[in-house]
Amino acid sequence: MTNAKTVLGALEQELVWQRELYKDLHRNPELSMKEHRTAGIVEEKLADFGYEVQRIGGTGVVGVLANGPGSTVLARADIDALPVNEDTGLDYASSVHGVMHACGHDMHAASLLGAAKLLADNKDAWSGTYIALFQPGEETAAGAQAMVDDGLVDKVPRPDVALAQHVLTQAAGTIGTTAGPVLSAGDSLKVTVHGRGAHGSMPHLSVDPVVLAASIVLRLQTVVSRETQPGQFAVVTVGASNAGTKSNIIPDRAELLLNLRTYDTALRERIMAAIERIVRGECEAAGSPREPEFEYYDQFPLTNNDAGTSERVTGAFTDHFGSDAVFRLAPVTASEDFSRIPDAFGVPYTYWAVGSVPPEVYRQAVEKGTVLKDIPANHSPFFAPAIDPTLGMATQAHVVAALAYLSK
Repeated sequence: MTNAKTVLGALEQELVWQRELYKDLHRNPELSMKEHRTAGIVEEKLADFGYEVQRIGGTGVVGVLANGPGSTVLARADIDALPVNEDTGLDYASSVHGVMHACGHDMHAASLLGAAKLLADNKDAWSGTYIALFQPGEETAAGAQAMVDDGLVDKVPRPDVALAQHVLTQAAGTIGTTAGPVLSAGDSLKVTVHGRGAHGSMPHLSVDPVVLAASIVLRLQTVVSRETQPGQFAVVTVGASNAGTKSNIIPDRAELLLNLRTYDTALRERIMAAIERIVRGECEAAGSPREPEFEYYDQFPLTNNDAGTSERVTGAFTDHFGSDAVFRLAPVTASEDFSRIPDAFGVPYTYWAVGSVPPEVYRQAVEKGTVLKDIPANHSPFFAPAIDPTLGMATQAHVVAALAYLSK
């Protein structure tokens, strides 16, 4: 019997409490950096399992289980919810109006806790140190940095590798892996441009920031279409344009909210420079009386899987689940802050996907070509992962990936 099979021998028994925990977390979601109840549950569970537990970064929780010589593995789960009003109709739907686990972080927490217990109960099957890290504030890109700023690197053993996963709208019962970029870098940007206010009937006395903002929005479309090499991935979205209060008043300023996504750090810098160049150029052409202002926020780093780590973990998944259950994950355009943790330690990492859609539902949607239309994606008010087999797959994935480094 392999070590993974030994550790996972009690999986079905553990899934009984894991399912109830998942439903409880789903029913009681908490927003980013306010996950006090969730952190308390995680602390209590890890302590019961025999881990050395501490709070780091406010509502972040870390449990360390030392089990002799060997590698040190850090596994991370995020725990925050979203400001979304749930509309799933589930009997365990959110009890908090306007807050929902619409991204599966409740599944992440329940699966990592399950893996932590299975490893704690089967110390004879592995050797080394296992670190279970529960991170707050992923949705706002604040949590990983908060843990680093609170001394994470000095408070826990230095890992040899870091691991993380995310439920996505793939078929449940499957695992998706890839080397290289797996999640895009993400940046939000508020641009404020200045004009000269005037009466709506006297536009000749104004510098109209509404027209200026419109010119900028149109010109920004060329950053990807004319300044980015074909085949390179980049997104520049203007998500909001705000100016003025009344039809007959030309305002004195306008605000644009932008979102950028890239898989390449050099391209990311070029796009930022292009945006600022275009904004400044349009302001000068319009005769703007003041320099524009740029405020970057909600900045997510690139998630770039280490090739060797990804190969090793993928091989372990294939051996355990079978080749039919493991697929190559195409890079996802969403963003994450997980990589700030392994980057702070200077260690390699890999991040994979766990399917969460009932297989038959997914298969029919693929055959009809309606996956994007018929299957609610992450952040949707209708997002509802199938508990089984998703929770079991996610729990097994954490155990198998850890044992790729800890197995005797």
